[in-house]
Amino acid sequence: MRKERDILGERDIKADALYGIHSLRASENFPCNIPFNQEWYRAVGITKVACYRTYRKFYNATVSGYGNNHRVPFMDMKILDALEKAAMEVSDGKWFSHFIVPAVQGGAGTSINMNVNEIITNRALILLGESPGSYGHIDPIDNANIYQSTNDTIPTALTVAAMRLLYRLEKTINALRQSIEAHEKQTRDLLRPAYTQMQEAVPSSFGVLLSTYNEALSRDWWRVSKCLERIKVVNLGGGATGTGLAIPRYFMMEVVPTLREITTLPLTRAENLADATANMDIWTEVHATLKAHAVNLEKIASDIRLMASDISGKGYMTIPARQAGSSVMPGKVNPVIPEFVISVANRVYANDMLISSMAGQGCLDLNAYLPVIGDALLNTLELLIAAGESFRKNLTDGMVINRDASYSAMLGSYTTTTALIPVIGYNNASKIAAYMKETRCDIYHAIEKTGLMPVDEAKRLLAPENLLKMGFTISDLNNTNKM
Repeated sequence: MRKERDILGERDIKADALYGIHSLRASENFPCNIPFNQEWYRAVGITKVACYRTYRKFYNATVSGYGNNHRVPFMDMKILDALEKAAMEVSDGKWFSHFIVPAVQGGAGTSINMNVNEIITNRALILLGESPGSYGHIDPIDNANIYQSTNDTIPTALTVAAMRLLYRLEKTINALRQSIEAHEKQTRDLLRPAYTQMQEAVPSSFGVLLSTYNEALSRDWWRVSKCLERIKVVNLGGGATGTGLAIPRYFMMEVVPTLREITTLPLTRAENLADATANMDIWTEVHATLKAHAVNLEKIASDIRLMASDISGKGYMTIPARQAGSSVMPGKVNPVIPEFVISVANRVYANDMLISSMAGQGCLDLNAYLPVIGDALLNTLELLIAAGESFRKNLTDGMVINRDASYSAMLGSYTTTTALIPVIGYNNASKIAAYMKETRCDIYHAIEKTGLMPVDEAKRLLAPENLLKMGFTISDLNNTNKM
């Protein structure tokens, strides 16, 4: 064991632990078993790397311009080298087991920052041949946290983590869209009855239905791509409240460009650093976009689950069997992928409520609830990525649309008589529909028995190219009447 001290007293820490007294107190104060998001942890690491590289630039510029005629107490560059190497290891996801602060916490992210500072410091000490806790050589605040504040590094790291996940989500949405588009192209003229309010409606096609999913996902992809533009402004360099107090102006101007260069992300420094520090409305806006995508995923998954269900009785669609559905009913297979997607969507809705509420709880110059806002946001992104990938891989790529069942259902639907109204009128079409309902026959048999129009003329009207052509013209009717 080793002993560490802070303003509250002294505590025993495991000798080989990379965390320190600040992290230990936080883990005891916040007894939450929800782990901190690892993508955010990695982003804090790369943000620290940018700070250390900017510090080096500031050191070189100062020495070049002033020689030794300055009063800045620069740290030894060997220490800076070790800090940067340790921070780079954090950015690679190493030493995460020493990050003991949970996701739900108080303190506006100070515990996150200090846990990472302690990991970087103690790892740097080891790299220099010293023991963890030897803070006389390297200090978690004076060195690891140089020219930084929790209030600018942690939200900036959240932006980095969110951007990385947004890029992944973009690809996931587009891959799912392409999978659905492939089915759309194959079923463009495959007739089916449309459904309104879960009742049969006018004739349509599977291609038309799938095109609505394609369009919705296209909008999602576009909106998600715009989220990167909405969150690119960061407050790194602004310090505690965005005023840059006790931070070199050189550092303030250079640290964001350095982070942008390292990450290749389109980051930019906020013109109003105080606003970027105090207000969390941007996360509310971005999450609303993510919620819209969740809404579309739920709609699509619910539709597919319904069309593939036993209760529909139509046999329109078969979805891949992925696992046994019951521990007591032999052979039962459940629509687990749609259920997973729907569950994810509703978790996103809950996260949206949480983010909106916590963003509004900001007080004056800072929002103390950034940790829970960030955790909910990243949770949503990871869930949507997982749902989209599973939806495509485990369902849409392998789903099969039954052409015969679809077409037969269309011919047997009394609502198909709607297509006859321009030629024979509503009342006569109603007589054909009534005969179909009474005898449960298809539309051609009903037309033949009622004698209200020639069957050949009806077949022309009900051809896919006519049913799906978006309205009719006078020429269409004239050509039909000549039959």
